[in-house]
Amino acid sequence: MSVAAKPRPAADPDMVAVVDDTAPSLAGRGYAPRLDAVHQLLTAVRPGLLVALTIALAATWLSQHYNAPVMLFALLFGMAFHFLHEEGRCVAGIEFASKSVLRVGVALLGAKITVSQILGLGLMPMVTVTAGVATTIGLGFTASRLFGKSRAFGVLSGGAVAICGASAALAIASILPRTEEAERDTILTVVTVTALSTLAMILYPVLATAVGLDHVRAGVFLGGTIHDVAQVVGAGYTMSPQTGDVATYVKLLRVALLLPTVLVLGFAWRRRQIAEDAAPARLPLPLFLVGFAALVAAGSLGLLPKAAVQGASEISRWCLVAAVSALGMKTSFGALAKVGWRPVALIVLETAWIAGLVLVATLVWR
Repeated sequence: MSVAAKPRPAADPDMVAVVDDTAPSLAGRGYAPRLDAVHQLLTAVRPGLLVALTIALAATWLSQHYNAPVMLFALLFGMAFHFLHEEGRCVAGIEFASKSVLRVGVALLGAKITVSQILGLGLMPMVTVTAGVATTIGLGFTASRLFGKSRAFGVLSGGAVAICGASAALAIASILPRTEEAERDTILTVVTVTALSTLAMILYPVLATAVGLDHVRAGVFLGGTIHDVAQVVGAGYTMSPQTGDVATYVKLLRVALLLPTVLVLGFAWRRRQIAEDAAPARLPLPLFLVGFAALVAAGSLGLLPKAAVQGASEISRWCLVAAVSALGMKTSFGALAKVGWRPVALIVLETAWIAGLVLVATLVWR
């Protein structure tokens, strides 16, 4: 007599929440997850995570062969597979990639940065970049209402423009209040800053040459204004090796400001929630930011070998591309079309502001 195989149990409909909240809630109760819970978690996230990694692989291949932004390819491919996030086995993995994998990628960015690199730039780039980051985020916060958007969107878009494009947008979005429009706003910000960064990579070297910037000042301008790291490198080295080196270090200085920026924003939003809900005060300190700071410190002390830095940078890149792929799967073209022109106009204004500020600084600072 043959025995029929037992059907596999259906996935827990609450697994999406488990994926995002299991570790913190268990840690709060004072005990580690059991092995069966870990196994269940890995089983649930595997299909969606594999899809995100496959899209990341395809986006990377196209980016390398067509010299186009990998984040843009990842977003567009992900949005084409939006149906996978509506229901089915991939939902939990997509959520896991868009949150947990994202945090790992942001934390590993710290391996690229050392204190000596930042101090070696001198006073002018440090002051210029710090002022650019602070005022651009401030502009987004204050001007968001004029464009019909929330303060959270103004901070999100301003931080993405001011710091490091898509990576900053993802990091800042992780600590802002979660609303129905939050993920759509994050996708819109990533798409817009990526497109503007690509245009800047083409136009800013022409502008730097037209106004007579030397190699060093051109590097400060490019590194202090272009949104994404890859486009900074591309623009800088098209002018000269010296310009490329300076632009890369200035850009890393902006990336280094991600940690204090996210901490300050997290504290500010927490204070706002306390005022509205009378919740007890607590300073948020996300673990991925602790990891970011630890890697910066380790690299600055010479504790990270070159191979480890290269490996962390590569893993970070793959994590961020996979996270963007997952975010793409969580939204749709129709949802983006509904936001209209106003948020795009706000991001363009922020881009023009930081470009003008840094250009004036490089022209007048002696």
